[in-house]
Amino acid sequence: MARVIQGPLELNEKAVQILQGAMQEFLHYGYAGTSMDRVAATAGVSKPTVYSYFQDKEGLFRALIKYVAQARCEQVTGGHALEGSPDVVIRKLVTNAIESELHDIDYQNFVRLVAGESGRFPQLAQAFVENLTKPAVDQLTAYLSDHPELNLPDPEATARILIGSTVFFVMSQRVMHGEAIMPMEPKRLVDSLVHLVTQSCAN
Repeated sequence: MARVIQGPLELNEKAVQILQGAMQEFLHYGYAGTSMDRVAATAGVSKPTVYSYFQDKEGLFRALIKYVAQARCEQVTGGHALEGSPDVVIRKLVTNAIESELHDIDYQNFVRLVAGESGRFPQLAQAFVENLTKPAVDQLTAYLSDHPELNLPDPEATARILIGSTVFFVMSQRVMHGEAIMPMEPKRLVDSLVHLVTQSCAN
């Protein structure tokens, strides 16, 4: 019997197939407009199969958030621990985050979906923050705290600034279609963020 996914996400081929079908449906119809019947049809499985993996629609959407979070982590960090000098690590993280988000249309639309549904379904937005935003902030905070040579008064606040600046850049350029209104080359943002964090180290 298939296992209902709970806790850390461990997926077999069938579960991934369902999540990919769910992504198509949620992006097309929104959270409220998506049915488990549609997900099953798009995924090419039976409705009982969907329920054997995911208890209900909210459970399916939460699993999809975890699935997206794992993919984002792999894109940004390569699945590795943060190791190396701050100027190299920060440059790589911010560059990877920007490039992957700018070219991942499904991810941009998924962010739009979660933000758009957050008023009616705040628990889903909280799940997004819990599974994507918080782990990223925690991991970067730990890395910055391990580098006292940076002389950062508040590593967590600095981590939030780095991630927030990256998210705002993608949101303003692509998600909100502001590229033509306030254009900026990603490298300018990357260079400035690296400088802001490492300038104390250089003095």
